[in-house]
Order: sequence, then structure tokens, then C-alpha cells
Amino acid sequence: MGTAIDHESHSESSGHHMTQVYRPDVDISGVDEKKLMRRVDWHVIPWLALLYLLNFLDRGSIGNAKLYHMEKDLGINDNQYLIALTLFFFPYSLFEPASNVFLRRLKPSIWLSTMMVLWGIVMTLHGVIHDYGGLITLRLLLGLAEAGMYPGIVFYISSWYKRSETGTKVAIFFSSATVAGAFSGLLAAAIANMDGIGGKPGWAWIFILEGLATVIIGVISYFIIQDFPDTAKFLSEEERVFIIRRLQSDNKFSAAGEKFHAKYVWSSLKDWKTWAARFTATKANLLSVPVYAWGCLMTLVFGVFADRLNKRCLVNVCLFGVGLVGYIILICSRTPALSYFAVYLAISAIYPTIPNSVAWVAGNVEGSYKRSVTLGMAIGFGNLNGAVTSNIVSSTLDLSGNALIISATQYRAKDQPWYRLGHGIVLAYIGIGFFSSIIYAYFLHRENLKRERGERDEVIDGIDNKNAREYNGRYESIEAAKIDKGDEWSGFRYST
Repeated sequence: MGTAIDHESHSESSGHHMTQVYRPDVDISGVDEKKLMRRVDWHVIPWLALLYLLNFLDRGSIGNAKLYHMEKDLGINDNQYLIALTLFFFPYSLFEPASNVFLRRLKPSIWLSTMMVLWGIVMTLHGVIHDYGGLITLRLLLGLAEAGMYPGIVFYISSWYKRSETGTKVAIFFSSATVAGAFSGLLAAAIANMDGIGGKPGWAWIFILEGLATVIIGVISYFIIQDFPDTAKFLSEEERVFIIRRLQSDNKFSAAGEKFHAKYVWSSLKDWKTWAARFTATKANLLSVPVYAWGCLMTLVFGVFADRLNKRCLVNVCLFGVGLVGYIILICSRTPALSYFAVYLAISAIYPTIPNSVAWVAGNVEGSYKRSVTLGMAIGFGNLNGAVTSNIVSSTLDLSGNALIISATQYRAKDQPWYRLGHGIVLAYIGIGFFSSIIYAYFLHRENLKRERGERDEVIDGIDNKNAREYNGRYESIEAAKIDKGDEWSGFRYST
């Protein structure tokens, strides 16, 4: 049987203090933790992976449509096509923080499902446009409709699992993106055979059929997606209490729910970790290269490894270091075999950094609304960079001349055959991620040391603590301090 979590205790400079137990009237001694969490896994993760697969598939459909003469039929040139790609990222990125707030205030089953239905409709409409103006309008609407799916899923997962488990769960659902990458080309090739049916070209049917599939899955999602642990219908009362106590024992004080206050949003905006996270958690989002099956495997392997090691900075630095080597080889190599090796080296490093970095950020922010905004900003900033990298970053493998390179329709044709500019910019992003991870970990460690010395101790009524200071806050109990301050509470320790 799993061990019941009947209480939690935290160490402060003045000693150990018992904190209030969530729903003390409920007996959870009969709950088997392993069986319960396996059931949670099956109810939460597989469907999220499917949603993200469709999200990734739909987002990349325009690249497949281009291969089947979309530009010619719409009367647009390459520059106009790149502008359409670029404009998608602005609403997509800027709306992500607000989307996560709505997700927390509404039910995940409603918000995530509604997003899917809306972007499925927009995707379908791509198949009936006739000019450049229609394409631009729909790309902006698609960015708005899809905004929030990725950070929303990450936030939702962080609301169910401990900090030491989040990386593995994010890695599992994120790996569905690699499946989408491998599957999208085959699917598009099959659909393109419908060219001429209903008087529509093959590229239009790619949008129509994939969009309709998304709408159908979105409608089903209203009934499939579970909400937060305190209201999940597939759990008994004892199981809900068990999960909430389990999360609270991991310093997730808001697991039982949290009322919205604007100060939680401002707390995220004022927190240096929010801005630092924009350079550690999101750069990896820009660096996806194909070799999809290998990338999927490495994502899962390092997701599990990072959770068990619980040294996310070390994992990030090692992965980014391997990525630096891989892209340096790609820039310098003129040998096909060596370049092919470098592609696998790069994918081994870059894909796993995404779930590891996101889990790192999620685990260091407490307060459900604050975490939702921070994740939205961190991931949104990375996607905003996509407005730049959509013009230069690769997504498919190609053979050009005598060298295997990473290229795509997004690479500038004038940079062929070696695409040094594209590789160089990706290399620069890896370098930023490498040093930002070190800086982020340093400041987290420094803050932990200050808390160990008692410099952040609050005044707690009835507790004699020589280190407590009024400017750190005054509270009637430790529980009140934890709920109000979240990760700024003196007893919270950041993971590095």
C-alpha cells in the first residue's frame, strides 16, 4: 500500500512546525499510491499527447501544402509565404500568458477543448481561401486560436504531479510532436491524391481534412479531459484528498484551489525568475530538427533521467554542450557521413532540453495563477522568436550536393547548399541556452542560501523567530504565509 500523507512539515530557522492538513476529516490510509498514480497517468497523459500531436500537425500543414502548389494557386511568392509564416507567431505568443489564466479560472475540459474546436475551424477554412489576404487573415486567427495549448498542457500537468515527476510527463506528451513530424509528410502525400475532387486542389484538402479531424477531437475532448485534482470525476473523495496532500507535501500549496487575485499575475511579472525563464525554458523550442524517431526516444530517456537525478541545470548544460558540438560540426563539415552523425548528435541534445527546461521552470514557481502566467510568458517568448526563425530554421532532412544538411522550405534558398546562416543562428540560440541555464541556476542557488540563513523569514504570530522581519510579511500562521507568498515563502526551496 502507498504511504498516506497525513501531514507535512517544513523547516525554518526557528525549527520544525506542523502545518494544517488538507481535509483532516478524510481517512486516506486505504489509498494505494502506485495504483492511483498509474490511473491518473492513463486519464491525463495519453489524451494530452493526442491533442499536442494534432496541434503540431496542424501548425505545420502549411509547409506540406506549399509542396503541392499552394503558392502558385494563391498567386503569392516566397517572401509573401514567409510573411504569412511569421505573422502566425505574434498572436500565438502574445496570448499565451492570458490563455493560461483563463485555463485556471475555467475548467481545462472547457478551455482546451474550445481552443481545439476554434483552431480546427480556422484550419478547415484554409482550404477555401483564394488569395493572399485570406491566407494572412487565417494565419493570424490560427495563431490566436492555438495560443495557449502547449503552456496550458504543461501547466495542467504540473497541477497533477510532483516537481520530480513533471519532466517525465512533459517528455511523454512532447514526444508526440516527433510522431507528428514523421507522420505529417505521409498524411499530406496521401491526402494530396484527392487533387481535383470537389473542384479543389490537393493542398486545400490537406487543410480541410486535418481541420475537420481537429474539430471532431475537440468536441470529444469536452467529455474526455479531466479537470483539476480537487474536482476530477474519475477519483473518489479519498483519492482526491490523497493527491492534493501529496502535492502540498511537495510545496504545491495551491493544489486545493486558489482564488484569482490580480496580485498573483503581478507577482509573476515582477519575479526575476519569469524573465530569466524566458531564456532557459524556451530557446529549445526553436531548435527542433527532424530525425523524429531518435528525437522521440532521447526525449523520453532524458525526461526520466532528469526527474530521477533532479539536477536540471546539469542536464541542460550537458545537453546544450552536445548541441553546440553538433552544430559546429554541421557548419564546418563537408563530409556526408560526418554531417549525418552531427544531425543525430544535435537531435539527441536539443529535443530533451524542452521538457527538462519547462519542468524546471514549472517546479520553481508556486501559486497556480502565478505558475500559469510564468509558463505562458516563458513559452510564449520562445514562440515569438519563431517569427525570426521561421525564415531560417530547418525542419526536414535533405541531401544537397555531397553533404547531408538540415534544410527546409523555411531556409533561405540563397544560403544553399550549406545554409551556414541557419546553422549559425541555431548555434547562437544553443549558446544562449547554455549560459542562461548556468545563470538561472546560480541565482536560484543564491536565493536558497539566503533562505537557509533566515533572511527571508516572515513574522508568524505566536512563533518566536529571531530572524523574522516585518518587511518579509506578517501572517497569522505558516499556512497563511505559504498560500499568500507561494514560492516566495521562506520555507520554499528552488530546484537547481
